[in-house]
Amino acid sequence: MKNNKLVARLWLLLPFLMISRAGWAQDDLLGILNQKDTLPRREYTLGTFKSSRLINGHSVETRAGHVLEFVISHRFGRLNSGAYNFFGLDDAVIRLALEYGVTDRLNVGIGRNSFQKTYDGFVKYKLLRQSEGPQSVPVSVVLFSSVAYKTEKSADPNENRPMNQRLFYANQVLIARKLSQKVSLQLSPVWVHRTYVDGGEKRDVVALGLGGRYKLTKRVALNAEYYYRLLADATPGYYNALAVGFDLETGGHVFQLHFTNANGMIEKAFVAETTGDFTGGDIHFGFNISRSFNLGKKEASPPKW
Repeated sequence: MKNNKLVARLWLLLPFLMISRAGWAQDDLLGILNQKDTLPRREYTLGTFKSSRLINGHSVETRAGHVLEFVISHRFGRLNSGAYNFFGLDDAVIRLALEYGVTDRLNVGIGRNSFQKTYDGFVKYKLLRQSEGPQSVPVSVVLFSSVAYKTEKSADPNENRPMNQRLFYANQVLIARKLSQKVSLQLSPVWVHRTYVDGGEKRDVVALGLGGRYKLTKRVALNAEYYYRLLADATPGYYNALAVGFDLETGGHVFQLHFTNANGMIEKAFVAETTGDFTGGDIHFGFNISRSFNLGKKEASPPKW
């Protein structure tokens, strides 16, 4: 009889023991999850620059996957052309472009320039992205490659160059670091190859681009950009491209207002063929306007890789 009472009591205590054991297991699981939350995570840097362009050249920013960006670039004539030319506003060149994010890392684009009636296309790939935490990366690195086709007719009616003498290539490495919430710097070595040149000009031009941004307010930033030609042509008359300007963000638009001595808006033009002297007043007022359209199913968000 005593044994039966003992067994009955144990059966009565069994549910309470199981509940207590479950509570202990839950506490252990919560402890593991809390411990996991406290582990350091990799944090990617956002917004090194506001646009895919610094001013004339590209920045390390890439469009998110399935985002299409329409870019309008405009350059007026030289400010020192005088009042008769309305200080350059009577003259203008324009470039229209479409840029698409195949993925968060890979972008492609096409464009058409009224300057020398040139068509261009490019591929842009983000190799590294600045981050902090485990396996941190100190800089963002982007690879850029483009090809341009000049269709402008020669002033000489007897000169008819074949297509392979109208092509231009550019390859570039973009290296940038966001030093703080306000300051970002970029280094942009570039190589431009021209399939045909006149006189003593060199087919290959190598330059080192330097640029940066200083954020003035939440929506306004001051930008500067300079391309120093390391291999100068024997023919005089070409200058290093210099540009300063402002980024203005308004909703889905980014306006870039700037002053530059470069009239062209692709690498083969502003790196290799800038004929204006900034210090001599050969300055063009210009702007870039971009508008993004999300072609994916969900709202575009910053890359998560």
